[in-house]
Formats: sequence, C-alpha cells, structure tokens
Amino acid sequence: MYEYAIAWEWLAFAARWFHVITAIAWIGSSFYFIALDLGLVKRPHLPPGAYGEEWQVHGGGFYHIQKYLVAPAQMPEHLTWFKYESYFTWISGFLMLCIVYYGGADLFLIDRHVLDISPPVAIQISLASLALGWVVYDLLCKSPLGRNTWGLMAVLYVVLVFMAWGYTQLFTGRAAFLHLGAFTATIMSANVFMIIIPNQKIVVADLIAGRVPDPKYGQVAKQRSLHNNYLTLPVIFFMLSNHYPLSFGTQFNWVIAALVFLMGVTIRHWFNTTHARKGRPTWTWIVTVILFILIMWLSTVPKLLTGETDAATVAPAFQQFAGDPHFPAVKQLVSTRCSMCHAAEPVYEGIVRPPNGVMLENDAEIAAHARDIYIQAGRSHAMPPGNITDITPDERKLLVAWFESAVEGKKQ
Repeated sequence: MYEYAIAWEWLAFAARWFHVITAIAWIGSSFYFIALDLGLVKRPHLPPGAYGEEWQVHGGGFYHIQKYLVAPAQMPEHLTWFKYESYFTWISGFLMLCIVYYGGADLFLIDRHVLDISPPVAIQISLASLALGWVVYDLLCKSPLGRNTWGLMAVLYVVLVFMAWGYTQLFTGRAAFLHLGAFTATIMSANVFMIIIPNQKIVVADLIAGRVPDPKYGQVAKQRSLHNNYLTLPVIFFMLSNHYPLSFGTQFNWVIAALVFLMGVTIRHWFNTTHARKGRPTWTWIVTVILFILIMWLSTVPKLLTGETDAATVAPAFQQFAGDPHFPAVKQLVSTRCSMCHAAEPVYEGIVRPPNGVMLENDAEIAAHARDIYIQAGRSHAMPPGNITDITPDERKLLVAWFESAVEGKKQ
C-alpha cells in the first residue's frame, strides 16, 4: 500500500511536469504567431498572394517572414505544422485530471455538502460536461450568430459564466476551477484538432491538386484562433488556482471566475493592440488592476453581501486568545478536523505523509501555521479537501476570529 501511494504520487508529478512542458510549447508558439500575424506589414514589393511581411532578429541572426492568404501559388517543399503542442497539452492535462481528481474523487472532486454523489457519477458528470461544452460551442460558431465575431464572443462569455456557476454547484471549489480551465482548454484544443488543422489540410490538398483554395477555410480557422487567443490567459489562471484557495474556496468563486475571463480580454487586448502597432492602450492595465482588486475583495466574503456577523463575536472563548497561548478551543478544533492528515503518521487512508510537510499535532505547530489555517480553512473552504471532516461554518468563523484577534492584539 505504501509503495503504491509513492508510485501514484510520482506519476502525478510526472504528469504535471509533462503538462507544464507541453503547455509552455503550445502557449509560447500561440503567443509568437499572434504577435507575428498582428505585426505583419503590407509592402508594394511583396510577391503575388503575400499578405504581409515581418523582419525579426533573434539568436544572432535576422529572419524575413512572409504570410500568404489564402496560400502560395505552389505547395512549399517543406511545411512545418504546429499542432502537437496543442494535442499533448490536452492529453497531459486530461491525464492529470484522471490521476488527481478521478483517482482521488472523494478527496478532491466531491464535496458532499455541495452535492452528495458517488465518485462514478461525479466522473461521468465531469466527462459529459467537457464533451457537451465543445458541442455547444461548435454549434454556436456554426450558427448564424457565428458571422458576428464579437456578438458570438459575448454569447460565449455568458456560457462560460454559466459553467463557472454550474461547476461550483457540482464539485469542490478546487475542482470547479480546475474543470472550468479544462472546459475552456478542451474547446481550444478541439478548435485546433477539429477545425484549424483540418481546414489547413484542405487548403494543402487543393494546392497539391492544382486547385485554388477556398478562402472560407482560412476565415473560419482565423475566427477559432481568435477565440483561443482570448481564452489562453484565463485557462492559465484556473490551472494555477488550486495553489491559491482564496480564489476558488470562497462563496463568490464563480463571480471571481467571471471576472478572470474579463481580465484575460483586457490583458490580451493590450498585447494585440501593441503587436499590431496601433498604440499602447494603458487603460487596459488600469481595468485589469481594478478587476483584480475586486476579486481580492470578493475573496474575503464581505459582510455587506453575505450578512455575516462579526467573527470576533462568534465565540466568547476567542476573546481570551491573546492571554492564552495554547488556545484550547483552536487546538481541539484542529485536532479533530485536520490532524488525521497533518500528522507525522497520518491515519487517513491513502495519505502516507503530511501534505506539504505540514504537521498540526501540538501547540507550536498550530501556532506556526496559523496564517495557513486562517487562509485555507478559515477565509476559504480549501481545507479540508471536499470538507471530508465536516468542519462547520461556525468553526471556520472561530478560526477567522482566532487569527484576526491575535493579529490585532499584536498591533496593540
């Protein structure tokens, strides 16, 4: 059992590393080609069919790049395709989803206080949502609405916000954000696999056969590429969010997700405008900062919106915290809700060592990790995973009051 757990842990690490490598390759090439495409310059001396050119310098040499719309007059002798970066990013990401969230469904996927379902049912819902997302998206793109690029993107934004809310009604906050990233990444990778590359192959086949390619294939592929352009940064945010519980583990997590998509638009707009040499719209960074501050505010679950009472008044025992270094109530709470995993010898099935090396077995250890307890189990619901130890809202409030009263007492 111990050896199996160690092997599984290393498998998860390998899958994560593989995913990061392929994601860097995909995102890097995507960013490069978007910048290249937007920076193309039309000049009189360009050969027939050439749309624009760009001179670049890198690695001690100069590059002269030309783009053809719809295609050059003849098929090039050697053609480099950019597709496997996308495919392997999705495959490695799905592998991680299987290892971490399907393999550990009771711990990371299911929160029975959100929806009491079995692991097989939760996994089926997960898989169905990813497949259904692509079907709905593809149908919208192929509908009459698809002729209006910005109108289509507005509708797609509504769909993404709905999915953000929906996932938080099904899974843990951590899994909800991860699935929102997977939902979006599935659309992006499927765009490459199902639309962009097949359309390019049709154009190549026409060239080989001596036919003039239909420009509609390039137009459709470019629209899907535009969607991928604006979805890239939110996907990165959601994939990193599992390390930051204040993003996914709070009451307004789905609203935070909606704002993240908007930040992705504002940031990419700055890069796109700059690469197209149309100025540097600094207002986009101002809007992004405002959105991020709003996200930070929402992550604290403001009393103005929730109607919460002052945490300091929840438990009289906490009023004596400053004078009691051991704080019996907190120690008892942590011992009953946390220490089955955060111990030198964890007793929870499948946990062979304390997560992240954090042990909470005595007063010194609890005090040393006070801030982590406050963030992970007080201000957010990240811990315990899936709330497997049934920590109550009042107990979370007690943890908040404990930490905040201690900080205020130190200031005085």
